[in-house]
Amino acid sequence: MDKEVDPMAFRPMRRNKQALPLETCIEILKTEPRGVLSVLGEDGYPYGMPINQYYCLENGRLYFHTAREGHRLDAIRAHDKVSLCVYDQGYRKEGEWAWNISSVIVFGHIREVEDQSQGLAMLRELARKFTDDEGYIDHELTSAAPRVMILELIPDHITGKLVKEQ
Repeated sequence: MDKEVDPMAFRPMRRNKQALPLETCIEILKTEPRGVLSVLGEDGYPYGMPINQYYCLENGRLYFHTAREGHRLDAIRAHDKVSLCVYDQGYRKEGEWAWNISSVIVFGHIREVEDQSQGLAMLRELARKFTDDEGYIDHELTSAAPRVMILELIPDHITGKLVKEQ
């Protein structure tokens, strides 16, 4: 997280016994490829959309790709505060029907990545979450990169919890 944020700016977790340590939250962000990015949309309506994401360990930021125009980008340009929810596949304990799901919520500010080489590097890393076929990745970056905008989420607050669905 880049800057100091007033700890009172975010509510404490109500069921804090279920809280995940920050290291576990980061592991989920690193390994899970998808989440739901929520922005403040038109006329104040929340707008959440499924999105592929990449967590960069070197700087603690998250990266996404989007079209160079559309509802998502308009909303981000109007209001840069967002939240991202990422959750794992979950597990069941032997003999139990309920799933145990870990989820992470990231609150932060999002911006367009202006540095083309940084954007391509992050896009490459995002693609590697889905395939290790470097030839395919090279082809996709060559053909699609000119039409893609890379977004960077700078976290202000990260929280996570383990919930047993019962």
